[in-house]
Amino acid sequence: MTKNKETTIAAIKNQGMLPLFYYEDQQVSLEIVRALYKGGVRVFEYTNRGKAALENFKFLKNALKTEMQDLFLGIGTIKNKSELADFLAADADFIVCPVVDAEVGKITHAADKLWIPGCMTPTEINVAHQMGAGIIKLFPANILGPEYLSSIKELFQGQLFVPTGGVEIDETNIDNWFKAGVCAVGMGSKLVSKKILENKDYDELYSLTTKAFEIINKVKPK
Repeated sequence: MTKNKETTIAAIKNQGMLPLFYYEDQQVSLEIVRALYKGGVRVFEYTNRGKAALENFKFLKNALKTEMQDLFLGIGTIKNKSELADFLAADADFIVCPVVDAEVGKITHAADKLWIPGCMTPTEINVAHQMGAGIIKLFPANILGPEYLSSIKELFQGQLFVPTGGVEIDETNIDNWFKAGVCAVGMGSKLVSKKILENKDYDELYSLTTKAFEIINKVKPK
């Protein structure tokens, strides 16, 4: 399967959810990804949130050579071109950023990878939109809320949005985001919680993942 900008966008829209997490332990990170995959996840964002992130990412990519080969594995929390270079060399399938960095956008586009910059204001969204961001991450989503997206979405025709930060595994919350016009919801600590990571509770993660998909499949526009 070809993994490029277009196929990644299609996979995220189809999934309706973008799970993300970071954990310092390599093996636990892999088991978390396996539990998410078992629950139906085919696109996933590992985050560059700790010293072990690059080595762990390489470890995960290596595991994907023999299992879960249809999984799109991207990297998040990329803030500059030096971090970007490391993870492009490690073959990240897509790049997620908390900010809009023009250099990061240009280099990611040149590599035919999906660039998902993080935006809060209409000005930031406009800059990212003009730079051809396939998807824009609304961040922090819990501060902005679905009403914010409803208010500004018409200004940016055709732009895809994913809210990240504080999206709950709750039908009303997820429904409100899809009604506001997102193409998927970002799922961090509400899905891969600190408790699940520390207790290595992969069964609980599997059941939360299937619950999230049940809600998304119910409320996502067909």
